[in-house]
Amino acid sequence: MERRKFLKTAAVAGLGATAAASTLAAPAVAQGKKTLTIVSTWPRDFPGLGLSAQRLAARITELSEGRLTTEYFAAGERVGAFDVFDEVASGNSQAYIGADYYWTGKHPGWAYFTAVPFGMTTPEWNAWIKFKNGQKLWDELAGEFGLKNITCGGTGTQMGGWFNKEINSAADLKGLKMRIPGLGGTVMSKLGVSTVSLPGGQIYENLVSGAIEATEWVGPYNDYFMKFYEAAQFYYTAGMHEPGGGLGFGMNASWWGSLTNWEKAVITAACNEEMAAQIEEAAANNGIYLARLVKDHGVKLRDFSDDTWDAFGDASAEVFEETRNHSPLAAKINDDYQAALREIGGFRKVAEIAFSNQRNRVLGI
Repeated sequence: MERRKFLKTAAVAGLGATAAASTLAAPAVAQGKKTLTIVSTWPRDFPGLGLSAQRLAARITELSEGRLTTEYFAAGERVGAFDVFDEVASGNSQAYIGADYYWTGKHPGWAYFTAVPFGMTTPEWNAWIKFKNGQKLWDELAGEFGLKNITCGGTGTQMGGWFNKEINSAADLKGLKMRIPGLGGTVMSKLGVSTVSLPGGQIYENLVSGAIEATEWVGPYNDYFMKFYEAAQFYYTAGMHEPGGGLGFGMNASWWGSLTNWEKAVITAACNEEMAAQIEEAAANNGIYLARLVKDHGVKLRDFSDDTWDAFGDASAEVFEETRNHSPLAAKINDDYQAALREIGGFRKVAEIAFSNQRNRVLGI
């Protein structure tokens, strides 16, 4: 309770400190309560992602002491999972929670605000968004669609996916039917995979029926409850396609512009809090659920071969060049992202990564 009390005080008082005192809590009270309708790409009570979204919606109401009352609709309750973008851009709802790489059909630049192949991990991505040019570029892209987006969650480095056969080389991918969205899906397509982008609630039925033969989702904590092991026994480690998995809280730009500084600070504080909570929750649970998948359900853990990784890398280079050629904005986003990745990742290589490699060697982890 003490931590929660501190967070509430810090978020309302501290984050609003950059605004004049007259714009803070008192005007918000005078203007009365506002309702924030949130739609999500995740089903209700979905372990990990869905529960995180519901927790965030409730936290906005709690943190604002009811002055921003949220109405939360899971996927399919108000609109379909992949309809939330248009729902919010049109102003029918005020915000969505989802993975912005779902919108690459509208503009490939959206992929960089979730994850791209061989891209940033969650800490690296947060650094780019919050302390480099990431948020500025996100604003520029989202503004073209009448949106304002901020971070609200992260999954950490995701697994390579579930397959109903072993993948010993890139040749084994040819002809495979796989659920994988974003630029990672484009990479797989170049290697002969027949890719589809399905919302989370539809993956299991398609995998069991044989409509797809492989899928990526998140990691052991989230994947365990999906029961993919009933149709695909081979579970591959670290995926090239989604090294960070950042999630977005996308708001109607006009609605965001109508808010007071205090109201914006409350929403931002709640989103930042949930960003930390979701990645920490995944870190706390992934090891536990991986052990259960292997021991209780006979899941076979596998690594992609170096040759397969090299094929992923070659295809990714093609995808990035094609993305750059889409438009000046796509090129600007890609180039800034890639430069930040090399700068941030370069230092992490000589600090966290070097340490963790040696720690795990010494401790036998």
